[in-house]
Amino acid sequence: MAKRLFDIIFSLLALVLLAPLFVLAAIGIRLSSPGPLLYRARRVGRNGETFMMHKFRTMHHRNGAPGSAITGANDPRVFAIGCYLRKLKIDELPQLYDVLRGRMSIVGPRPEDPQIVSEHYTTPQRETLRVAPGLASPGSIYNYTHGELMLDGDDPEIYYIQQLLPVKLALDVIYVREASFLYAARVVLRTLWVILSKAVGRQRFPDPPEMKKARQLLILNPPG
Repeated sequence: MAKRLFDIIFSLLALVLLAPLFVLAAIGIRLSSPGPLLYRARRVGRNGETFMMHKFRTMHHRNGAPGSAITGANDPRVFAIGCYLRKLKIDELPQLYDVLRGRMSIVGPRPEDPQIVSEHYTTPQRETLRVAPGLASPGSIYNYTHGELMLDGDDPEIYYIQQLLPVKLALDVIYVREASFLYAARVVLRTLWVILSKAVGRQRFPDPPEMKKARQLLILNPPG
């Protein structure tokens, strides 16, 4: 109950305070690429239930078969303003609405594409589905600081599934097992610090403090 109350208050305040940034992002998207302002993505939430997650659109809107669910470091689908929105995580801000409506939390494992969950999650990794997905988590911080460097290849989806996803999920399993209000607050502060560091040009970051436990978890439960 306390966590849900925090989510409601935090998301409401953030939506009000960040309203000017929403307007600027909307203008930038509208001037950069025709199509809707928001991108609605089906994701897997608590207890395996699917829901529609909202983001600012950062890719060109094209009809036809969808592309990969994984965005590479230099993905040609991303338009210029979209690169900045993604770099500063502004594209994720509409998910405050998803927090407000109870489908997400401020802190929790990042929600994943249903196909990736059904085809690649092992039983131990599904422990991350016991709680509401979040805007920020140890796994999402690692993906933000290390993922872009890892996914700069010919087939980012394969590398994501085989190399990055298991580490992300191991980090988030650690959070789920040790979750507390203070831990969540530290994750929020770490996320803000990383975003600000990226904004001023920092490119290299240390491994997250949960990495030692995550590696032990990967040894005990190697990905399939």
